[in-house]
Formats: sequence, C-alpha cells, structure tokens
Amino acid sequence: MDDRVPEMPEPLGIVRGAWEGLSPLIVDHDVAANNRVITLNRSSSAHAAFDMMRTKLLRILRQNNWTSVAITSPTPACGKTCIGLNLAFSLANQKDCRTVLIDLDLRRPQIGKTLSIKNSGSIESFLKGGAGLRETFFRYGDNLAIGPNRHPVQFSAELLQSAAAAQALEEMRQELKPTVILYDLPPMLSTDDVLAFLPNVDGVILVAASEQSTVSEVDICEQSLREKTNVLGVVLNKSAYSQEQYGY
Repeated sequence: MDDRVPEMPEPLGIVRGAWEGLSPLIVDHDVAANNRVITLNRSSSAHAAFDMMRTKLLRILRQNNWTSVAITSPTPACGKTCIGLNLAFSLANQKDCRTVLIDLDLRRPQIGKTLSIKNSGSIESFLKGGAGLRETFFRYGDNLAIGPNRHPVQFSAELLQSAAAAQALEEMRQELKPTVILYDLPPMLSTDDVLAFLPNVDGVILVAASEQSTVSEVDICEQSLREKTNVLGVVLNKSAYSQEQYGY
C-alpha cells in the first residue's frame, strides 16, 4: 500500500516561478474604456457578451483538450484586437484560468497602443529567441499575461512559420502553463501571416464587422480556415443590436 500523499496541483491564485518574474501591468482604465476595453471593471452592460463568449470558448477548449486560439478578421478595422483584449480580461475574471494574450499582428501591432503601454518589448526578438519572458510579457493580476509589441516587423510571415518562433512559443507554454493562449493575428485577406501561423493553433475565431465585412469575405475566410484548422466561431462586431431591449 502506497502511503505517500499525492501532490496537489499548484493553485492558480498563487503566482509562482515564471509568473512572478513578469512585470506588473498597470492599466489606465480611462484609456482602456476610451478604446472600448470594457471587461476590465465590467461597468458596462456590454461585458455580458464577452462573458458569454468566454464561457462558450472555455467549454469547447476543455471538451477537446485544446489551448491555443487565433483571432483574425477578413479585413482591417473589424475590431479583432478589441475583441481579443476584452476576451482576455473576461477570462482573467475566471480565477481558475490562466490566460496569455500575444500581439502577433506583427505588421501593425495594436495591443500596446490600445492599453497605452509605454515600454512594450519586441515580439520579433522574442520569437527569434533573443528576448525572454521577462523582457516581453506583462502580468495583469495573478492569471493574465500580455505580450505587446513595440514596432512592426518587415518579414512577418517568414518569422511566424520559423522553427525559432515555434520553439519560443513552446517554451512560453512550458514555463507559464496557460489554460488559454490568445494570438491576435493580422487580417486574413491582407497578408499570408495567418495561413503561415495556423499550424501553431488549435482553433480560430473570425471577427467580422457589421455593415463593413461582406458575406463573400466571411465565406472565403471561413472556408480557407476550415481547410487548415478548427473554426471556433464567427463574431459579429460593431452591431447595433442590444440586449437591453429584453431587460438584460
């Protein structure tokens, strides 16, 4: 008979190891609110839509033992970065979940700008193995790490499908042990970056903009994505629909 006490998993509320070494992220809530990041303090009733998305996403990931999710859009200005940030902060409210959000829209990085992060690191250097977690990621609370990017990358598709990038991301996964990894990728119809990176993800969320994205654009992107990975859903952003008319 084995009298040894089985090891208990490390509590997610206790930040240890690699998480302790990440610089704390101090968010200006007014700047975030002006950029429509509303799940930080959930003062707007619109946060409910992101909480619903969070719950659906977690259910799909857990059912399939998946971790990594790409977020993209057909064209620019659909609001994919805003969706990614709101989803990340909504996930952070789930205390038993560790989340990592990385800005891989390398040609036009927006996460650092949206959160007004002054000292963003270089995702290019991180993916090439020249910078570690401490130089690249910030920690918000105990269970959300964000990797912003301070400058555009010229040959981004080649970098995203390089062996060095795959190794850097795997090392990040091993050290931070996230429950969910969100990758903010470029628009699909603008570059080949998304197709280059899809082998690294379990699934993808496609963000379309109401009265901007066409049905044809969404169909083309969805069909192309389904050939390479799992389409977790299509999010309609910038919609005038409101749940308040039903009293919620």
